[in-house]
Amino acid sequence: MKNFALIGASGYIAPRHLKAIKDTNNNLVAALDRFDSVGVMDSYFPDADFFVEPEIFDRHIEKLKYDKGINLDYVSICTPNYLHDSHIRMALRRGADAICEKPLVLNPWNLDALQKVEKESGQRVWNILQLRLHQSILDLKKKVDAAPKDKVFDVDLTYLTSRGNWYYTSWKGDQNKSGGIATNIGVHFYDMLSWIFGDIKENIVHVQTHDRSSGYLEFERARVRWFLSINYDVLPEEIKRKSQRTYRSILIEGEELEFSGGFTDLHTRVYEDILEGKGYGLEDARQAIDIVHNIRNSDPIGLKGDYHPFAKKELVKHPFDFK
Repeated sequence: MKNFALIGASGYIAPRHLKAIKDTNNNLVAALDRFDSVGVMDSYFPDADFFVEPEIFDRHIEKLKYDKGINLDYVSICTPNYLHDSHIRMALRRGADAICEKPLVLNPWNLDALQKVEKESGQRVWNILQLRLHQSILDLKKKVDAAPKDKVFDVDLTYLTSRGNWYYTSWKGDQNKSGGIATNIGVHFYDMLSWIFGDIKENIVHVQTHDRSSGYLEFERARVRWFLSINYDVLPEEIKRKSQRTYRSILIEGEELEFSGGFTDLHTRVYEDILEGKGYGLEDARQAIDIVHNIRNSDPIGLKGDYHPFAKKELVKHPFDFK
């Protein structure tokens, strides 16, 4: 049984980590979050200590080590994107491996710095790249690997996940904290595409606003038109009629990739691999981090070249633009 701590216990994704720790027969000794709405912990680890101040949390971890001989093996990190780097460092300094949600960091040079800390500490940084374990994605990778080596696939990626006005007030609406839409809701898709289709060759941004981002990526073995948005108005009408607020589509050579289900236990499977030393580390995350960093810092070229059809959808004002 390994000892875990969890940082970001009140967040949306935290229950999947709590479940994964429980399902792998390990123990959560402490959790940290500035918000105290963490009753979900009772379903998994009611005896775990909980803190709202990082200084007291850090002191507690140290006291466990020196007073009770309890050492941390892993720290699971479910905090806002801009804090991942600092919390990974905290874990490594405490002699624990870090298991961190995507995006691992916001900038490529952050990976370089973490590699130095990782080497100095002797610990590892693991990234949650659960799409690499999804059966539909595994089947697609096998199909691509089996195709003629000179075959380049045409791909359309569309991901629409409606968010209310709260989004713009939260850290997610602050590009300096979330990395923007392409980073916050797109990084796992870019990782999946990189894993399947190889090295990136071209990265063009057509549209980039507060509520959407769209562009063109060319990999060794794929030409990808992509569109991401958090605006309900861009949803297809048939999705709205079903009272749904999310739409996800990946077309490969005009054929829909079905992967709407199968996500329930992916975090647990990721944890199983990490516990066996077979998880994905810093270098595995690099290309997706490079992609989102370049998207964030690119000047959109507008509707030129091979752009996603949704890129033509009408733009709307920022909800808090009172000018």
